[in-house]
Amino acid sequence: MTYHPKSEFMTVMMQRGFLADCTDYQGLDDALNAGVVPAYIGYDATAKSLHVGHLLNIMMLRWLQKTGHKPITLMGGGTTKVGDPSFRADERPLLGPEQIAENIAGMGQVFARYLDYGEDATDAVMLNNAEWLDGLNYLEFLRDIGRHFSVNRMLSFESVKSRLDREQSLSFLEFNYMILQAYDFLELNRRYGCLLQMGGSDQWGNIINGIDLTRRVLDGQIFGLTSPLLTTSDGRKMGKSAGGAVWLNADMLSPYEFWQFWRNTTDADTGKFLKLYTELPVEECDRLGALEGSEINAAKVILANEVTGLLHGVEAAKAAELTAREVFEKGGMGDDLPTLELSADELAEGVSIVQVLVRSGLAKSGKEAKRLISENGARMDDAPLTDAGLMVTSDMLSDPIRLSAGKKRHALLKRGA
Repeated sequence: MTYHPKSEFMTVMMQRGFLADCTDYQGLDDALNAGVVPAYIGYDATAKSLHVGHLLNIMMLRWLQKTGHKPITLMGGGTTKVGDPSFRADERPLLGPEQIAENIAGMGQVFARYLDYGEDATDAVMLNNAEWLDGLNYLEFLRDIGRHFSVNRMLSFESVKSRLDREQSLSFLEFNYMILQAYDFLELNRRYGCLLQMGGSDQWGNIINGIDLTRRVLDGQIFGLTSPLLTTSDGRKMGKSAGGAVWLNADMLSPYEFWQFWRNTTDADTGKFLKLYTELPVEECDRLGALEGSEINAAKVILANEVTGLLHGVEAAKAAELTAREVFEKGGMGDDLPTLELSADELAEGVSIVQVLVRSGLAKSGKEAKRLISENGARMDDAPLTDAGLMVTSDMLSDPIRLSAGKKRHALLKRGA
């Protein structure tokens, strides 16, 4: 449908490409114009860091706050104990409370870069659904909440249907996840006046569940808004790279590697990503995205600098760009490259080059490292690596060595203590 919003937030969502669907365009737009709208996105604590796949929705929360509304980051301390079955082929491994708490602490570092937390009306708040889920009385919950859910309808949701159509097991534990997530919206509305849930379009069924439940129990008007599930122009899921997940925490992926991920964006995605992941004006994003030939590379550097600057700070972005120039233009080492240090004891015995490639992060396994060497994709100081049986010893490491996998991934190898 074509809708012309009046509120600043909805205008930003539509102009920049964040909006996939909304339960009530007019109603939400009116609410946004009438006053501060608290809105939440839920994050299950399944890893110690968020990854690039989460970044689009984090930017939605950032724009929400910038346009005068209140972001709620809801950590799934309770729901992580169950696991979201949405579009998964198998059941998530269950985590203990200590691991969940550690993961939430790691994820919180990222949110603090994008949102201002505090006590004021538009300050962000971080909540944990364990606050209301951990103390639930099962029989009361079934009586008061479970009666509002139709199993027939839940079976029709695409996330459940896709599992059942493939004849893959869906445990009762996972089936309950949808009810618990719907209950989150009810409790957030009751306790904190939350009016809007946002999420990826794969969460549409869960969001509708929460809206229906809240209307039945509290008779309130609340809304849902989803963002598109992004794939890159070559069909890959956004956030995946040859080296695995693109983590947002610096201790899991260096600022240089994060910068490099964005610098390697395909030409066709550059304009779209500028609109979604930076705060540059829409007209400038369109102009940069329309560049061709070698000029588009300058737009990719701007993209990498802007996104890295938001997450890791402007200085980290500048350092990453400088390192990239040294590595690619001048053939230098680049101080900011991921670094593997080998101890004197290791070097005395010798370390296989296959192991070095894996430990430096340039290959995920010994098998991949051997394939990289056999296909002439690995280099040491720009010389092709041809011998998978090579042992790295102390006399080879009098100076640091630059290792490369393909044309775009590099690491330094140094002698340690």
